[in-house]
Amino acid sequence: MDIKMEEEKEVGVVHKVMEEKRSRFRRICVFCGSSPGRKPSYQEAAVELGKELVERNIDLVYGGGSIGLMGLVSQAVHDGGRHVLGVIPKSLMPRELTGETIGEVRTVSDMHERKAMMARLADAFIALPGGYGTLEELLEVITWAQLGIHNKPVGLLNVNGYYNSLLSFIDVAVGEGFISQTARRIIVSSPSAKELVRKLEEYTPQHDEFVSKLSWEVEPPLSVVPEPEPGMAS
Repeated sequence: MDIKMEEEKEVGVVHKVMEEKRSRFRRICVFCGSSPGRKPSYQEAAVELGKELVERNIDLVYGGGSIGLMGLVSQAVHDGGRHVLGVIPKSLMPRELTGETIGEVRTVSDMHERKAMMARLADAFIALPGGYGTLEELLEVITWAQLGIHNKPVGLLNVNGYYNSLLSFIDVAVGEGFISQTARRIIVSSPSAKELVRKLEEYTPQHDEFVSKLSWEVEPPLSVVPEPEPGMAS
């Protein structure tokens, strides 16, 4: 009897562990720098995040580069056996790709197409430390969430307080009435990859009352009517 109870207990523990590793996300988009940063902690965080995605059986979509933090997080996910999809404009390939590519790489015509494809394919977004490009990608998906274009969680991996100043700025904007309290809650942050992914799993989207569901992709394109040439009757 004791042996049977012990076996049932072990099975319960196994099921609990498997449940904890199961994710509601199939693929997460990671924004990050094409530079490694000056502190080893940034590079360690990129590898840690990649391993956490592997641990939870989550695939990666990212900017397609093989250098800097982009290269580290994608290599960690690829080494762990998960699918890696890089999306990169043709013009950036000489700058952001060195040696062999990591996983699957799709080339696009420009930055707009890159961001749209990554956003469409991802179930959630995480920003590692990065520069202007990372901030642009991050703020765009936050804005889209605010407008109701998507309900996907957005997370900051706030390594060594890298994003503290950004979060402080956003809090000032809330205090000055430029960002609502509801929109402030779009951003989820943590210094730890494990905790951040857990928070994203638990995230429930909220919207201000005036926000309606929008989509850039379902609206028909505007037709442009050419102006009549001078001297021609309209």
